[in-house]
Amino acid sequence: MNPVNAAAPSPQTPQNTPPAPPPKVPPPPMRTPAKPPATATTIEQMVKDAYAHKCSDIHIRVGHVPRFRLRGELLPAGEHPKTTQELFEQYLSELLTPGQRKTFAETKELDTAIFYPGLVRCRVNCFDSLNGGAIVLRLISLTIPSIDELKLPQVLKKMILAHQGLILVTGPTGSGKSTTMAAMMRYLNESETKHVVTIEDPIEYVHASQKCLISQREVGLHTHDFYTALRSVLREDPDVILIGEMRDRITIGTALQAAQTGHLVLGTLHTRSAISTINRLLNMYPPEEQEPMKVQILESLVGVIAQLLLPTTDGKRTAVHDILINTPAMKDYLMKGNEDDAFRLMATDTIEGMQIMNVALYEQVINGRITIEDALGVSPDTNDLERRMRTGGYDSSKSPRDWA
Repeated sequence: MNPVNAAAPSPQTPQNTPPAPPPKVPPPPMRTPAKPPATATTIEQMVKDAYAHKCSDIHIRVGHVPRFRLRGELLPAGEHPKTTQELFEQYLSELLTPGQRKTFAETKELDTAIFYPGLVRCRVNCFDSLNGGAIVLRLISLTIPSIDELKLPQVLKKMILAHQGLILVTGPTGSGKSTTMAAMMRYLNESETKHVVTIEDPIEYVHASQKCLISQREVGLHTHDFYTALRSVLREDPDVILIGEMRDRITIGTALQAAQTGHLVLGTLHTRSAISTINRLLNMYPPEEQEPMKVQILESLVGVIAQLLLPTTDGKRTAVHDILINTPAMKDYLMKGNEDDAFRLMATDTIEGMQIMNVALYEQVINGRITIEDALGVSPDTNDLERRMRTGGYDSSKSPRDWA
């Protein structure tokens, strides 16, 4: 059966026996996969195997053995057969509704989510490629981790309790941005009495309302498109809005409008450093509009959390952060374009919770959580990190670099 629609009666059902009533439909987006024949390899079995091995992603492609991403490495899952075209079609039938199959055939790509009760949720992306059809599944825990469990900086608790403004969580794909935002939302949900509206494509972590009333909307299920949801969100009496990726000027404009009218807005970008995030936003605008947009952004900004995810020495993964808090001094430096001074302020104003990436990497190496090789592999300035390893001190003469 498909995740949300009952299948036709089984061929084995006697003709004089009326078909069983359809099962109760679970609330979207908590869709469960259809059940393929027990003798066939299944997506569900891959998900169980990946979950048991603490893998983060599953990659399936026609002509290849499935691969699991474990601690950042993409490794063949030899216990599963090579994906033939016939097997790929079976996987699609297991994952997608007939309507989604039609959409995928027309658009050649599809985003959705699927739910395995008691196990895990998966974000699903189906796409066509030169070598054939492909599916990527991102495994998402049913349990939302806390800020403390993830060992995230405590300043994130202060940031999520801000009454209004813009919080940006940035980093490359697969750096754990969604998990960090989910942990912040959990803290808010346990601490405040607010209305939170999320616009996601698709929904990843599912939040049960506690002190907060949380309304999660998935593009394609609860709204026709992202922009329609953005236009209506301010009429839904939100206190906090999570809008996912700041993908274009329409999104940025809506986020700024919400942040300037008394709402707290969370969004993501694919940048590797906090300071470069401001430039990335401005570069979406033509040169003549950048100066007024800089004023709007800096008047609204609460802070930027730039994140990387690294393997730990105990077989897990940990996040390291570049954190910019938009204090009056920081706003003044950024408004004037003094990025060197802004960088030095991030490195020294630890009372406000700011930090630079190399300090975070240095502390993780000293504490034995990550190796020096892994730290140097992602460091924005390897010479500076090596100097810190030798001296343990801060070189105030260093200048920032654009690490985007």
